[in-house]
Amino acid sequence: MDNKAIAGILYETADLLEIDNQDSFRIRSYRNAAQAVEAYPQQVADLISEPKKILEIPGIGKGMLLNFQEMLKEGALALHAELLKKYRPSMLDLLKVQGLGPKTIALIWSAYQVCDVEGVEKLARAGKIRELPRMGEKQEQKLLKALEDYKRIGGRFLLDVGEKEAHKIAGHLKGFDGIDKVSPAGSLRRGRETVGDLDILVTGPACCNDAEREKLIEHIIKLPGLMEIIARGENKISFRLRGGMQVDVRLLPPESFGAALQYFTGSKAHNVTLRQRALKMGYTLSEYSLADLKTEKPVAGKTEEEIYARLNLDYIPPELRENQGEIDAAAAHTLPDLITVEDLQGDVHMHTAETDGRNTIQEMAEAARARGYKYMAITDHSKNLAFANGLDDKRAVEHIERIRKADGQFEGIKIFAGIEVDILADGSLDLSDSVLEQMDIVIASVHSLFNQEPAEMTDRLLKAVSNPNTSLIGHPTGRMLLRRDAYAFDLDRVLKTAAQNKVAMELNAYPDRLDLRDRHLRRAKELGVKIVINTDSHHTSHMEKIRFGVLQARRAWLTKADVLNTLHAIDFAKAMKHQWPSQTM
Repeated sequence: MDNKAIAGILYETADLLEIDNQDSFRIRSYRNAAQAVEAYPQQVADLISEPKKILEIPGIGKGMLLNFQEMLKEGALALHAELLKKYRPSMLDLLKVQGLGPKTIALIWSAYQVCDVEGVEKLARAGKIRELPRMGEKQEQKLLKALEDYKRIGGRFLLDVGEKEAHKIAGHLKGFDGIDKVSPAGSLRRGRETVGDLDILVTGPACCNDAEREKLIEHIIKLPGLMEIIARGENKISFRLRGGMQVDVRLLPPESFGAALQYFTGSKAHNVTLRQRALKMGYTLSEYSLADLKTEKPVAGKTEEEIYARLNLDYIPPELRENQGEIDAAAAHTLPDLITVEDLQGDVHMHTAETDGRNTIQEMAEAARARGYKYMAITDHSKNLAFANGLDDKRAVEHIERIRKADGQFEGIKIFAGIEVDILADGSLDLSDSVLEQMDIVIASVHSLFNQEPAEMTDRLLKAVSNPNTSLIGHPTGRMLLRRDAYAFDLDRVLKTAAQNKVAMELNAYPDRLDLRDRHLRRAKELGVKIVINTDSHHTSHMEKIRFGVLQARRAWLTKADVLNTLHAIDFAKAMKHQWPSQTM
């Protein structure tokens, strides 16, 4: 059980305790412990034999230590299980509904003994929610909208959640003798912004022998976190994980592994077009092989590469397989040389403990240098984000001085002084121009009033883009995946104005944002807008999430030349002052 799993149980326990109307101090202790463990750089499981070190973690006392020991020994927490039994697991689904917090859920439970999404929706449609204390018709309508959104996105998971589960399953499978390859397929492998069911493909000698295959399936069933077996066959087992994700594990012979990987990676539209091409060339393509149409003799199947080559195509990276012109490009040998994580020279959206981050300037710089970056930027929040302890003009100037001082202390990495400044309702920025002019990089972002009319939001963003101090627009559409839709505005107008003013657009790599999304990135490229890929890190551990942003960039057909933070430090600094490179990088 890793730190995230421990934190998840503690968060759920805190929410259930609040529903149960327990002491607020006790509830807070579970939430604080969850936050501390989630952000802790070492795995608590590795320290369980040294309880004194665990007690050194801020917010962890002797009582919480006992909970850690119980979870690591039993794989569960008795209090958590007891509360789930009392309120049923469906109560946790209600907690996923935007705006439906523990206190409101407790209110509904107390009045109606209802604890599931369908039941609450039925109450709302019958006008029963508005009758509760502190509720009303307006709150009831908001709840109905939130329930509709929840049902629309239900069964989807963030990309990093899917990756983590796939990694755990792969590790479990590789612990069995006779396994050569394990690979995720489906939307996870294509880098889609969210994933549904998880497809895992396995091959090796253990998949080809009846007795060994049966032992392998028994081994799979012992996977920690497996909650329910949905189906079990000779070569496939489907099950559901604790978090609700369905997983299909397929056991394949080596000669079919490539064909199966191509087929189950998809997308469906890509596969349909590829099969049509195969038929025209006298082949039939299936999950088993690429075979001669007349003789049915396989001609390829062991690897994806040999299948694409046999169809006279360059190998098509999984991220491009959406039937958006990639097959024609592969046939014409014009597929782009897609950007890679290694192409990035720096990450320039980071927060420190000066506002709502968890680490110092020095700690963030050390982590960035350890990743091999040549530069990074500290971009703490401005004053409009009061809950994040945002900087006013005076504190911002003082912070610039601290960043400059730290820059002089580090060899091998340049530390730029920046700010994530709020775009106010009228499009103005919430720090004075005289302060912003001192910054190396100014990220302008919307953090409030997401429900403005589309024309008003468009004008707001156009004014921010036209501000001479703005280097780039942060998380440009404001969406939070599986939680909040993008705000409405004329993206094309904003992108065209950005191109004119040489203001870049951010690709926020944090998995719950991935903003801009792939099709918007592709449109930005068409209009000549440059991109900066950032993590929006609030902790040193967040920097590794940069790869999720690169995945989206690859899905958008972006190359190194489209992304400004592939430049060397001097050229990047110029680009942040609207001096974009004129030639291909």
